[in-house]
Amino acid sequence: MKPIIQINNIWANYGKRDILQDVSLIIEENDFLGIIGPNGGGKTTLVKILLGLLKPEKGSIIFYQDGKPVDKIIMGYLPQFSQIDKKFPISAREVILSGLAHKKSVFNKYNHNDYKRVDEIINQLGLNGIENRQIGQLSGGQLQRVLLGRAIVAHPQLLILDEPNTYLDSEGEERLYDSLEQINKESAIILVSHDQSSIKRYAKRIALVDTSLEMINKTKE
Repeated sequence: MKPIIQINNIWANYGKRDILQDVSLIIEENDFLGIIGPNGGGKTTLVKILLGLLKPEKGSIIFYQDGKPVDKIIMGYLPQFSQIDKKFPISAREVILSGLAHKKSVFNKYNHNDYKRVDEIINQLGLNGIENRQIGQLSGGQLQRVLLGRAIVAHPQLLILDEPNTYLDSEGEERLYDSLEQINKESAIILVSHDQSSIKRYAKRIALVDTSLEMINKTKE
């Protein structure tokens, strides 16, 4: 497998406290890494560094495409708590379409292939029948799937999910993880969760982040 991200000996701090210490990690194509750890252990900080929202104090991050270093890669992100205003007049379809906005300009409108891709996501995530509803009319689980659709519509090389089952009942959770198995055929996945049973069931590898990073052997219970 070819690497897509290589993290080398990164350190991050908050004030005088080290949040991450000497963390190294390689994410490969079609990887599915589950990240567990205590609150305040550095999981969110690591995610922010991966997304480019936070710079480490020390260390480096290298991105790869087809085995060659590049400046950046396409990443999708489903945050722990949605910042979307459910009163905002926008449909589920339009939310998913907004995941392609990064490649648009004021004079460059969405094209046929963009709309076709949105239809593919709607079918893939079982959103048929609710795609034209306003987001304020959606249940928490439905909105979570719509936001997942927005995160994957641009064919990301890496999908990062932070506690994605926050709004889901057991049926919605099962449906989400079934979707992730299919998504993982095209994208690497990092799943941050306190739900260790789901991590053990679906992730290919598990990392414990508690200031440092330690890979966990899944065969050892």
